Amino acid sequence: MKNNLIVLFVLLLQNQLVVAQEDVEKIITGKVVSDSKPLEGISVVNSSNKMMAVSDENGCFSILAKDKDVLSFSGIDYKNLRKYVYKHEYASGTLEVNMTFNSIELDEVVINKNANITAENLGIIRRGQVKFTPQERRLYSGSSGIQGLYSFLSGEIDVLKKNVEIEKKEQLLKKMEYLFGNKYYTKTLKIPEELIKGFQYYCVEDPEFVESLGYKNKTVSLFLITNLASVYNKKRIDE
Repeated sequence: MKNNLIVLFVLLLQNQLVVAQEDVEKIITGKVVSDSKPLEGISVVNSSNKMMAVSDENGCFSILAKDKDVLSFSGIDYKNLRKYVYKHEYASGTLEVNMTFNSIELDEVVINKNANITAENLGIIRRGQVKFTPQERRLYSGSSGIQGLYSFLSGEIDVLKKNVEIEKKEQLLKKMEYLFGNKYYTKTLKIPEELIKGFQYYCVEDPEFVESLGYKNKTVSLFLITNLASVYNKKRIDE
């Protein structure tokens, strides 16, 4: 019995050491390709620590990350991509990302003479029913019943919650792209073009600025983003 307790203690200690090691940030070296062709100038942002990198002419980049961090990849003519740092990638310190070329399609124009015909008006869904985003639906489904218990014990529930937060930030980033063009960042705010994406992530971490986007108050947003740019540029220069 005593020997069994010692073995159990050793196993628990080893497990804690492994978890602790996985929670430590280290340099991850990656390569971005599309159809086996290396991609240059792809922005890479770690959503957890806001570190940023740009792929070189060989598609290679290096960034500080840990296990389960989420890396966002974006570039002109390519679809934005979000990727987890998996355990085996963290252990090896290397990863490869395949991005998809973003072909431009013409939007279909639909003239709706009956704009008042909605799912609520037709009685398909109840009025005032809560509408979930895709990631919120996954979290809701994974939080109930046996699946909820499994998600809790396996730690998957934390990943689902993180996905919801990432989705919210991505929606805010889309609003920023709609409100402010690249020239506004580079000419007015003096943000280098390669750091625009990193600055946008910096902005959506500010509660007051996020609130202004929610109220669709562009005047307030302009005032706040100017102040954020001033602080961001000062920190960038000081570093």
